[in-house]
Amino acid sequence: MFPAFLPSQVQLLKEDAAIVLAQSIERKSIVTPLSPQAIATAYVRQGTGKPILLLHGFDSSVLEFRYLLPLLAKNYETWGIDLLGFGFTERIRGIDYNPASIKAHLYSFWKLIDRPLILIGASMGGATAIDFALDYPQAVEKLVLINSVGFSGDFPIGKFLFAPFDYLAVEYWRQRKLQALFWDRFNSSQLVDAIRCASLHLDMPYWYEAMLSFMKSGGYNHLVDKISKINIPTLILWGDRDDTLSVNDAMKFQRAIANSRLIWLKNCGHVPQLEQPKMLACCIQEFLN
Repeated sequence: MFPAFLPSQVQLLKEDAAIVLAQSIERKSIVTPLSPQAIATAYVRQGTGKPILLLHGFDSSVLEFRYLLPLLAKNYETWGIDLLGFGFTERIRGIDYNPASIKAHLYSFWKLIDRPLILIGASMGGATAIDFALDYPQAVEKLVLINSVGFSGDFPIGKFLFAPFDYLAVEYWRQRKLQALFWDRFNSSQLVDAIRCASLHLDMPYWYEAMLSFMKSGGYNHLVDKISKINIPTLILWGDRDDTLSVNDAMKFQRAIANSRLIWLKNCGHVPQLEQPKMLACCIQEFLN
């Protein structure tokens, strides 16, 4: 049975991995300094052992880890969280959705785990992981960056958007995701399910408001000069066919982070957690061992 807080379209999922993970999503009220109201935070927890926390990419959810999370959970206590303003975590009016509030919310959530963990961030989640590790080094034992935002991939132009162009920018992004579903009879069932997983959270309350707020914040464009301050062991994983972020960013991360290792994922694009989850899990486990 699916949790009641998920949009009704979750019933249309057909792929086993997507169904199983969606059914395991929970929400817990997290008290933060951001609002008098606790925030119902969506997360998944599987396995036992050393804790791992997975951070998803921009406008995504824990569902992007539907293949990777169960693999890691065989050997580790593996958590996935929907970051503030994203996925199926509650969006509350009156909060500014920006990197600072995302970090504050993430720290409040980390107190549930309350142990140093392995922090794994994909795309924008990588930038979130870097930002968090720099401010809360006591919470992070090792860092894994998967095709990470940091040197590029932010929204510097977002802070200059004003009505109605801000709304139109968000609506354009929404339609790009939803349009593919109208062509489902021409696509494989696996592709249709992938699109449903990527767009399911668009029907959550106040999605528009949170997206506008985050885009206008400029995203993680403040990180470039801070990346070199990371001093914990870091694994950089990068698809050699990434067409979203420059592959040159991978080498920039390797040069900037003193205690780091770069592994190229062959014949892989921007989302290896979906394209090559077994290879990704092997690389992570080797790094942790």
